[in-house]
Amino acid sequence: MLETLSPPPVSDHPRNDMWVDEQIWGHRLWDSTSPWLIFLEFLGVAEACEREGRLLDDAGVPYPLRYKPARRMYARNILYNGESLGRIATRGGNDTAAWDEWIATMNERAQGVPTRDFSYLRKRFSSFRDFASLITMLRSSTIESGSNKRWSSRFVFPFGRHALYEDLNLVKGNASREYINFGLPGELVYQMLCRSSAAEALRPHLAKAFDGDPCDRLLELIEPKYEEDRQTRGNSYLPYARHQCFDDLGRDWLAVFELGLPRFDAYPHLATLAAFHLLRYQLVVASSACGREAPTFVSEVVAPRKTLVRELSVASYQRNNTLPERSVEAYVSAIGSSPEWVAALKGEAPFTDCRRILVERVRWPASDDDYDGPHDPEMLLAEFRRAAVNRHRNHVANVHRSYGIGAGLVSKRGTTRLRYAPTDSILKALILANVSTRMDFMEFLALLYDRYGLVLGEREAERALDPDEFDKKAFQANSGRLERRLRTLGMLRRLSDACAYVGNPLARIVR
Repeated sequence: MLETLSPPPVSDHPRNDMWVDEQIWGHRLWDSTSPWLIFLEFLGVAEACEREGRLLDDAGVPYPLRYKPARRMYARNILYNGESLGRIATRGGNDTAAWDEWIATMNERAQGVPTRDFSYLRKRFSSFRDFASLITMLRSSTIESGSNKRWSSRFVFPFGRHALYEDLNLVKGNASREYINFGLPGELVYQMLCRSSAAEALRPHLAKAFDGDPCDRLLELIEPKYEEDRQTRGNSYLPYARHQCFDDLGRDWLAVFELGLPRFDAYPHLATLAAFHLLRYQLVVASSACGREAPTFVSEVVAPRKTLVRELSVASYQRNNTLPERSVEAYVSAIGSSPEWVAALKGEAPFTDCRRILVERVRWPASDDDYDGPHDPEMLLAEFRRAAVNRHRNHVANVHRSYGIGAGLVSKRGTTRLRYAPTDSILKALILANVSTRMDFMEFLALLYDRYGLVLGEREAERALDPDEFDKKAFQANSGRLERRLRTLGMLRRLSDACAYVGNPLARIVR
């Protein structure tokens, strides 16, 4: 079921620029992020809403989403803005002198804190060496630690609420929100789950994720007792009150949560599934806007040499990759054929009225610099189409590639062209989300096709492909390679020549 919401008023648009991608998919899909960062952004939103007693509940007010994320500047300074910690600890010597030196250094270099005073830590730890060992351990859990990020944009593993905070940029000691790492797709994931059929069932699992971890209590220990000044955030917008993609995401996350896995085991799968479902959401919405059926993903299980399935997978990827831009063009065309536009063409001032329609609907042209062409409605619409497509290509057009690679669905392995070639990470996540007891291998392939559009076996390929593209032997070999991979992962057993079963070993452990 799909129910479209009215867009926010032009005056409420979070940015003073064109809104086209946002009208189709929401504000916003952002390519320059990773599954882990999307997941961390989501958790920050969820924790802030849980603190206010409205976790996964938009209370009938779908726009705007408002929340107050934590900053936790004391902990972040200690974790990532104190290079002298290890040097002082390894030097040995007098414990009091070590504390004095480190506290003096931190009091001088700390940024973004209301008071530069770290002396409270001396009373909370038996020795400086114990304190340094704790911080070293916490630092070792840094998410994507190999990336070259400034210290205010580094994130510890989400052990609980005290490990969650927003991305910040510090200029002359003043902290402001940064959108490079947390570009709002995490807010979209939160709203998708709010509006999913699994929202109520997910609520206790998420609430449990914010408390109780020993490492989270250690993070609480390194923060002073004070009332943090938290800024109100939230300018994302999701156009649909209901959508099957929201239910699919909620169902898969709930299945993983219900396995009862430790955080370190469960969270990577949740992050992978979040990116995968955002990718599907983009393509499903784009397909609908173009008047097409839901997309399929012809997926190669990597072979040692070139195969027909590889060629079909490349073609499938390229076909899906054009869908978002085509949906933007369809959106522009829909404006040009709308009754309002047609009536404006027949009025006394066609150009003025058509320009007003664009300003009211998409906030373009915002100024004369955006359009300085002839005062002709047809030329105005053509320039609007060009501007909308160019803007789309900057970021939203890259979401399919970026999220696909991040989730482990898209790859160049064994070739120079991108295609669908699932990695072990996404295969594991899909099994954990869909297999509670053992499942016949062919039934599993059918489930992946019916739920997600993944084409891996011969039966699914016959359903998805044109007859002149379908090759039974090629897809039999493809599913055979998948079977061998799942067996290597410990997620498939063959009981006889005719019986192969996919299993979820983690489900067996917790039960």
